Amino acid sequence: MTQTYHTVGIGAGPANLSLAAMYDALAPHDIALFEARDQPGWHDGMLHSGVRMQTGWVKDLVSLYDPTHPLSFLNYLVTTGRVYALLGAGFDTIPRIEYQQYLVWAAEQLPRITYGTRVDRVEFDGAIVSRSGGTEVARSQHLVLGSGTVAFVPDFLDALDPRHLFVADELNRRLTGVPDEPDLPWIVIGSGQTSAECVAALLARGCRDIKWIGRRSWFAPLEDSPSANDLYRPAYQEAFLNLSRDVRERLVSGQILTSDGISPGTLRGVYQHNYEERLRTGRFPVTIMPSRTVTGARQLDGEVELECLTAGSGEERHRAVNVIVAAGRRLAPLPFDPELSALIDVDERGEPVIESDYSIRWKHADDHKIFVLNRGRYVQGLVDSNLSILPIRSAMILNSIAGRTVCRFRDDYVSTRWA
Repeated sequence: MTQTYHTVGIGAGPANLSLAAMYDALAPHDIALFEARDQPGWHDGMLHSGVRMQTGWVKDLVSLYDPTHPLSFLNYLVTTGRVYALLGAGFDTIPRIEYQQYLVWAAEQLPRITYGTRVDRVEFDGAIVSRSGGTEVARSQHLVLGSGTVAFVPDFLDALDPRHLFVADELNRRLTGVPDEPDLPWIVIGSGQTSAECVAALLARGCRDIKWIGRRSWFAPLEDSPSANDLYRPAYQEAFLNLSRDVRERLVSGQILTSDGISPGTLRGVYQHNYEERLRTGRFPVTIMPSRTVTGARQLDGEVELECLTAGSGEERHRAVNVIVAAGRRLAPLPFDPELSALIDVDERGEPVIESDYSIRWKHADDHKIFVLNRGRYVQGLVDSNLSILPIRSAMILNSIAGRTVCRFRDDYVSTRWA
């Protein structure tokens, strides 16, 4: 018989690992996670050498709610014997590969995580039924969808030879199969942190002919000032939830660089490498090309030609052998079957209506909560897709499931008065 759980979580990324780590607040109830990959991860394809996190290590799975929790990052450092080495290395922010290993370490200590199982269909028959490949794998009272986002690839790139088109998420794995030819021309499409990391990875490989094309008017750094960090606090989230939808959308648009900007260290590294190579060889390895929107592409005799529209409405064409796409992400499709989908309230965009506690509004929400994570940017704000307060989100979800406050958190020292 299929196992029945109090809650099922789809995905074993940081969000659901945080929730599972804190689920003892609802004991003796349990949670089971199902993950399509063979281990937990976060942007696994972007673990290039030198890549750093954009959040501080105290913003781990549990510490901002309970710093004494056994799955804190500090406990990970101490119990694995690496705390002195990390502190002595003087990192401002930790390597991303360290965060990946922390997630694996935490997951090893959590029960009921099933790997290699992609939940691709969710039904409701009085209980929430999760299926994988037509097989029922679990039944539950509640469900948490933490399957994240997928890379956005414009449709016009579909016509390109897939051997010469690289999605940023796959770059680390696929680079090993590319001929080691420094003068091979590359184009990187994107304006954010991911595109900058792709450029840095090509430079580390020795590439000397890179065009970096982005839609923004400049390759803007991450806004990480104290006032920007005010936006990633429970106090601001509480104020944000009380605003109208149109005001929330306007605010998120203006705040985007607090989340999607490029880490200054990454940007500085690209510019410094560019400068030194100009001194050494007489040419810049990276041509930086902002204010350009890629509108078309075609394959030409072993090369790719991209059509770009510039800010002045002029048209340009640029050629390269290989193209890397780092043009943002889109929402992953939800696995609800038609009967369940018909029970869910949707907004004008056809997306489920998300409540302030991350649950969706549907017919049986009083007894069966369905939570969706990383889909509510205009409900919870940019913090919804950010690692900054994962344990606070987990606390909110646990309080919602319990129907009362079982996880108390405080944010008292607030000098900013939000309108």
